[in-house]
Amino acid sequence: MPTYQYRCLNCRKRFEIFMTFEEYGVRSVTCPHCESDQVQRRIGRIRVARSEESRLESMADPASLEGLENDPKALGRMMRRMSNELGEEMGPEFDEVIDRLEAGQHPDDIEKAMPDLGGDGGGVPGVDGMGGMDDFD
Repeated sequence: MPTYQYRCLNCRKRFEIFMTFEEYGVRSVTCPHCESDQVQRRIGRIRVARSEESRLESMADPASLEGLENDPKALGRMMRRMSNELGEEMGPEFDEVIDRLEAGQHPDDIEKAMPDLGGDGGGVPGVDGMGGMDDFD
């Protein structure tokens, strides 16, 4: 049976009622706390399922890339969002880089503090070679 969320307009308490689809709109609802019939239906949070293609398209929006070249915090937020959207575990080093960016640390400083990142050529994963990400001056 579906759960319907309500708020009592009299005592202001929230509550849930279980009822069938057939009962909804027909059955009277009263507050279990004060027995008032002055109740208001609440709409709970919903989730929207999106395809991988849809998630990738939203990340490719040029508007979402504005200001990244001068703002390490914005770059860190964008990298975290991309990681979450892709649903892949990037490892603790990647998480540390994002944490440092979100704290406002310059990518060059991160690269100096973590020289072993980035495989063969070093560098900050996800930052070097991303079209202007190295130009934080």
